Amino acid sequence: MFRTKTMLATVLASCLSIGGGAVLAQELPLKPLPDDDERYFWWYHQVQSDEVLENMQKVVGAPAVSVANPPEEPVKIAVIYPSQDVSDFWLRSYLAMEARFKEMGMPFEATQFATNMGDNLLMSTYSEQVARADDFEYVIFGPSELQTQQEDIKLIMDSGKKVIVLNHDTPLQDWGDNQPMMYSTFSHLFGALNICNWVIENLGTEGTYAMNRGVPGSVDDQRSGGFQKCLEEKSDWKMAYEHFGLFQREGGFNGAQLILSGYPEVTYIHNANTAMAMGAISAIQAAGAQDRVKTSAWGGTGDEIEALRKGELMATPMRMSDDVGVALAEAIRADIEGRKDDIPLVFLGRITIVASDSGPEIVDEFEKEAFRYTGIGTLER
Repeated sequence: MFRTKTMLATVLASCLSIGGGAVLAQELPLKPLPDDDERYFWWYHQVQSDEVLENMQKVVGAPAVSVANPPEEPVKIAVIYPSQDVSDFWLRSYLAMEARFKEMGMPFEATQFATNMGDNLLMSTYSEQVARADDFEYVIFGPSELQTQQEDIKLIMDSGKKVIVLNHDTPLQDWGDNQPMMYSTFSHLFGALNICNWVIENLGTEGTYAMNRGVPGSVDDQRSGGFQKCLEEKSDWKMAYEHFGLFQREGGFNGAQLILSGYPEVTYIHNANTAMAMGAISAIQAAGAQDRVKTSAWGGTGDEIEALRKGELMATPMRMSDDVGVALAEAIRADIEGRKDDIPLVFLGRITIVASDSGPEIVDEFEKEAFRYTGIGTLER
């Protein structure tokens, strides 16, 4: 039995009481670092063994194995995430999970609670509803910014439900051993370092650039801050301006307009997500600056691949997008089958750089692998 429901701005009745206690994910094999007190989170390599992560990556990269004894009742899952964002990453993660469940023969019922990126108030409302409801065993939560929304996640965990955090790889120190069941994402820092190295190798060791940054917090610190620090350490590139576009298309457009008009020396704009990159491309085209200013994106979504093929986008750290959604299904399956030791606290999917000059065969190859469950091309929504 496979059922999917979607909740948008409508709200569920919240008359059910919260029950149960906090779910203890696992006792962390913590590896302390000297600067732990300077951060509110741990790095993924501090809280798990490489073996557990690598084993799950192998499972995710291989075809599904049929469930020998599927449960009689469908697994009930709530998904709270900003799937109305320009980026199709969120919806693809859900669709890949759904497809993997069907491939393995695991019955499930999923209810989606969809928001826009940064709509923390609506996410909080949904969190309260899901925490009070008796309908859900597992909750997949995709916060725009983890630290800002940690109380929402904690509320759900304290209600006795098992939580998987989507698109974050930084376990919060405040939660100690009482972590979510899993974090599932791609390494934002790894992607930042990859695009940094690509810029140096392909655009040279010096120049002037600007950035469209996202929502202040751990994701942007890694994607934008990690990129900036890498360029400072490895090259003579100079940053002229940084604009906080808050992961929105309009923010990317406005930021690029400011950069183009106020900083004519800029030849490259770094964008921390799909939406801002699409906005920046529009601004560059409107100004007729395509030959003067290059831009990069983040994630390798369908919109980005289309822009790469048109030559509108220079390069992007491309996620093997469906890895994350497949990992959601495999982690829930492992938990149901009592294989909790097989679940990494932080799952990281594969990521590589794809550029407009990579060639159609390379782009096609990566695209087929990245979207092996959810299909090639921009999703229609």
